[in-house]
Amino acid sequence: MRTGFSFSAIAVGVLAFGSAVAVEAKDSPLTPIEDDPALPRALLIGDSISIGYTLPTRALLAGKANVHRPPTNCGNTTTCLRNIETWLGEGKWDVIHFNFGIHDIKCPKRDGVNQTAIETYEANLRKIVARLKKTGAVLVWCSTTQSPEAVCGAPAVDFVTYNAVARKVMEESDVRINDLYAFSLPRLKEIQKPVNSHFHAEGSKVLAGQVAEAVQAALATRVAE
Repeated sequence: MRTGFSFSAIAVGVLAFGSAVAVEAKDSPLTPIEDDPALPRALLIGDSISIGYTLPTRALLAGKANVHRPPTNCGNTTTCLRNIETWLGEGKWDVIHFNFGIHDIKCPKRDGVNQTAIETYEANLRKIVARLKKTGAVLVWCSTTQSPEAVCGAPAVDFVTYNAVARKVMEESDVRINDLYAFSLPRLKEIQKPVNSHFHAEGSKVLAGQVAEAVQAALATRVAE
């Protein structure tokens, strides 16, 4: 069995800002999966929004790819730089779909100070991209979905600003972009929980459709090589 991770047990996922929530092993997106050796390997890296769309993305790509994720909420870019080697493991990845944003943008003290200054966010993203490129995988950056100011403490404009910085980094680094922010924004009332950063089950399935499409398109480029 290849899981791509060195974890011996399922980690505790942080599913809400500042709240550690243990996730049941049964049908959990945090449970490591066994590879079908005949299929390519895709890795989803991200916070609790990505946890929500992991299982439906895996279902949509059944028979097309082994869809893995780190068994945790990946948090912000600083957390990524501390843990990226563990998350990548020793296996080979064909596609890596990744996002960091909400936890960088949020203002925990509601004082207008983002958890990660935008200059640091940009610098961290460049380091993350440089490390991910070394895997040889096709990289897909996922833009950060909107979170209400009442929840994260940051105004809506911060999401526009941080996403713009991320786009600049990805375009300069020749990384594919899955613009989940633009896709989700006009339909937030239908797919996102009220006054919440997270999406309800059907909403996560809607996001998964876009994620699965982006992963499959990236996989197609590997086949064409």
